[in-house]
Amino acid sequence: MRFQGSPDYRHDQPDLTGVLLVNLGTPDAPTPAALRRYLGQFLGDRRVIELPRWLHLLLLHGIILRTRPYRSARNYAQIWTDQGSPLLIHSQALAERVGAELASDPQVAVALAMRYGEPSIPAVLEQLRARGLRRLLVVPLYPQYSATTTASVYDAVFDALGRWRYIPELRMVGEYFSDPAYIDAVVARIAAHRAEHG
Repeated sequence: MRFQGSPDYRHDQPDLTGVLLVNLGTPDAPTPAALRRYLGQFLGDRRVIELPRWLHLLLLHGIILRTRPYRSARNYAQIWTDQGSPLLIHSQALAERVGAELASDPQVAVALAMRYGEPSIPAVLEQLRARGLRRLLVVPLYPQYSATTTASVYDAVFDALGRWRYIPELRMVGEYFSDPAYIDAVVARIAAHRAEHG
């Protein structure tokens, strides 16, 4: 395997710390073709379906991808907005808010990637690398650890970075469901909803 060369490094260039928020993903459109691509990537992940590979591929290509994209497209069409996928819209808004909180440090960049679909983890990492990425914090947007979600994000990050000649310092967040700040945020959202809706 040939490693991908790094962008030209200049010693006067400030080192960039990237904060990569990663959510599950979404199809590009609420159509059977888009759902087939998305489900093929999602359900093709060995972490998501833990079966012997031959049986996994037989079920995926023999049954699931022949029937499920049509039903799923109808369901996605019911929640799709004029701006696109609700999950992508809300994830982008979250990334912008986190970026605004960290905006006082010009050497920190917050970016959003999706484990399946776009924007992809490899593409977003490449964008950060082009800006001088030297340290990377990966935050899967799942409060609790699961092999099917959190570990799958780790796999995708390791796979992308494993092709690079220079690998940035790396930190991964495993879980945060019990963090007091997270609990306070959830409580505040519930209280606000109850105050408005009863």
